[in-house]
Amino acid sequence: MALFQRADCEGFHRRDFLQIGSAGMLGLSLPAILATEAKAAKDAPAEKKGAKAKSVILVWLAGGPATIDMWDNKPDAPEGIRGEFKSIDTKADGIQFAETLPKMAEVADKVTVVRSLYHTIPSHGPATVFMTTGNKPTAALQYPAMGSVAAKMLTTPTGIPPFVTFTDLRNGSAGGAGYLGTSFNPFSVEGNAGGKGKGDPKEPGGAAFRLRGITLPDGITLDELTKRDELLKSFDDQFRNIDKNNELVEGLDTFHKQALEILRSDKVKKAFTLSAESAATRARYGTNAIGPAALAARRLVEAGVRFVTLGLGGWDTHQKTFDAHKTRLMPSLDETLSALIADLDSKGLLDSTIVMCAGEFGRTPKINKNNGRDHWARSMACVLAGGGLKRGYVHGSTDASGMAPAADAVTPDDIGATIFGQLGIPHTTEMQTPTGRPVQLFREGKVIEKIIA
Repeated sequence: MALFQRADCEGFHRRDFLQIGSAGMLGLSLPAILATEAKAAKDAPAEKKGAKAKSVILVWLAGGPATIDMWDNKPDAPEGIRGEFKSIDTKADGIQFAETLPKMAEVADKVTVVRSLYHTIPSHGPATVFMTTGNKPTAALQYPAMGSVAAKMLTTPTGIPPFVTFTDLRNGSAGGAGYLGTSFNPFSVEGNAGGKGKGDPKEPGGAAFRLRGITLPDGITLDELTKRDELLKSFDDQFRNIDKNNELVEGLDTFHKQALEILRSDKVKKAFTLSAESAATRARYGTNAIGPAALAARRLVEAGVRFVTLGLGGWDTHQKTFDAHKTRLMPSLDETLSALIADLDSKGLLDSTIVMCAGEFGRTPKINKNNGRDHWARSMACVLAGGGLKRGYVHGSTDASGMAPAADAVTPDDIGATIFGQLGIPHTTEMQTPTGRPVQLFREGKVIEKIIA
């Protein structure tokens, strides 16, 4: 199993794929992860009425991408700002991207580019929290990731986890369930991209993906697991006699039933079987760091998963930013993101799936002495597609130098409010902390009506 880890300039570590330790007595960790699932599930509403979208795929660009060199080029700006990349026309009238995004240019008629996104936090950890939760970070409360909110508020088919992540966003308090509790943390993928580990060597572009907690250890069959489960139940009965107020013990039967249910279901296993896809499809997604994960993400939402996060790190380009973009970052992103959007559309899934591509902040318009760009949260761009959002549309703009929004400025909480509005969950929805404190889903966010089709 391969493990990819990168530290950004502030020392935070991000893992593109998680290495998971050994399982517990049953040979799985799902029961522990779902320790309060039964209690929380009764509060989760049924399918949302009027929802235009069912699922979300977040493509996370960890480190802060220089969107001024991607989606919001400034070819007429002074030399120290405009950068090295020329602009190219796209399939959407009047929209141009950097020349390093030729494949995304071909699907520009399927996306909305938000060029007027901004906030005021130029530090990796807190900015990641803001972008992935839609709430400004505060020491008083840990807000849940958007995926955790989806896991709580939306139903999923039997045997399907609601929130799956291929990348570790736990930068500070980002990426987790926050005040919602551990039941709504993401199910983390362990595995290897590109088919270079324990995956099938005959599967080009494949991957040996496994979902933490619902993969049997080597040598353990479902029959053996059932026997172990029966043994553990006998211990549970003894624990109940000792402490009838222990909610964890009282709920163990329910959690183990859920664990066995998911284990016995082949839906997740099928989603990770990328060899079921044609060679042409696998090749289109690419064998780069996120290609197989993106294809698996499409298959997961097809199976009913509500929120999937995958990531491409390395965007913290204080030095040689243009070299990094040309040789390492943009080729992978361009290949995989365009394939994901086009594939979802061809299968009729884009209308019900929102794709969001963003990082924690942008980079300075001014190029530094090391031919790089530094942290800059006051102007950035993100790409949205699907889920009832406009196609071939640009929302807002930045000034001539890309320093700040010039029209229709929006913030991360506005993005969150819009996405959840499309999922049928009003941004004014109130949830509760474990102490009973009511908390509005997005405190300050407002739906961006102009980007809704």
